[in-house]
Amino acid sequence: MTILTLLGAALVGLSLGLTGAGGSIITLPVLVYLGGVAPREAVGLSLFVVGVAALVGAGQRYRVGEVHLRAAAMFAISGMVGAAGGAQLTPLVSPEVLMMGFAGLMVVVAVKMLRRGEAEVAMAPECRPWRCLLAGMGVGVLTGFIGVGGGFLLMPSLVKFARLPLRMATGTSLAVIGFNAAAGFGSHYGEAPPRWALAFLFAGIAALGVVAGTGLAGRLPVVRLRQGFAVMVLATAVLVLWQNLR
Repeated sequence: MTILTLLGAALVGLSLGLTGAGGSIITLPVLVYLGGVAPREAVGLSLFVVGVAALVGAGQRYRVGEVHLRAAAMFAISGMVGAAGGAQLTPLVSPEVLMMGFAGLMVVVAVKMLRRGEAEVAMAPECRPWRCLLAGMGVGVLTGFIGVGGGFLLMPSLVKFARLPLRMATGTSLAVIGFNAAAGFGSHYGEAPPRWALAFLFAGIAALGVVAGTGLAGRLPVVRLRQGFAVMVLATAVLVLWQNLR
């Protein structure tokens, strides 16, 4: 494992800790292009790494009251079901198509994040069962199919459908990502068992990153964090597209 791969692992955790999103968007390209892991194997490994790091971050957030347990449970339960189903779709596409689709998704996410307004409207949390369960299942399908924790969809979904304040949505997102990633990892395990030494090393470094990111999150403006993350996602998408088109 190169120093760039190790830095990538730290960046995964830092992104999760700061924004509650972005772990797998970074993890998958880092494992494929810096770690030399085959795309289909990287999907399962990515889910393991992100799941461990997200649960560490969720534990930190829970201690300061930034996890909404009702919303987390609804999104996690329906998301795990969706992730198990989404994982069955992965073998139907080639590695090249998988990575190109992933890059396209990153571009859409980055543009949406850059265009979001700066003001946060204060709302009382309200997670209605049918609304939260359906939203959670949709995020879960994407989690299992393409190997993403789903934080970039969870964050706006938790704000819109569960009416959570941004910081509470971040902590709740980490908890849901952890459970969704676990379900997706279990579904992918039989296809390509991970290299455990690499998995634990990468997950350990990512967990340290999420601890650092959570500590920094309370000191930095949320809007600037989101914008910086969007630029990073866009740059990663360009790299993935260039590698595949070449």
